[in-house]
Parts: sequence; C-alpha cells; structure tokens
Amino acid sequence: MSIDRTFVVEDVMRRWPATIRVFLDFRHACVGCPIATFHTIEDSCREHRTAEALFLTALREAAAKPQEVLSSGA
Repeated sequence: MSIDRTFVVEDVMRRWPATIRVFLDFRHACVGCPIATFHTIEDSCREHRTAEALFLTALREAAAKPQEVLSSGA
C-alpha cells in the first residue's frame, strides 16, 4: 500500500515510523501535534507550504525501507 495525500498524518507516522524523519526534515511540526490526528498529508503540505509531490515521494521512500531492529546490546 502506497501513502496517499488523503492519509491522516498520525496514521502515517504510526504505521511507518521511518516517515517521522521525513516530517522533521521537511520542518513539518506534526510530531506530537494534536492536529495530526485529523490533518491529511495534503493539509500538512498546504499549511507548511511544501511541494506535495516531493513530500509524498520522500514519505514513500522512507516507508519502503526495511525497518531496523534495535539491539539491546546484550
């Protein structure tokens, strides 16, 4: 499933945690924001004046990367 402009921001970050870095890199202040529970990717791009196509591409690339497993160091 590919990330779409109509997806809710919080849902994207929960389902694909690697996308959080994209929000931060694009200076979208969505992480922890109460509006993220109902704002879509489209809304976020409009509010933060970001090129939607570029942002969606970055989100999709981040979501497609295999997730790293953190070691406990043991």
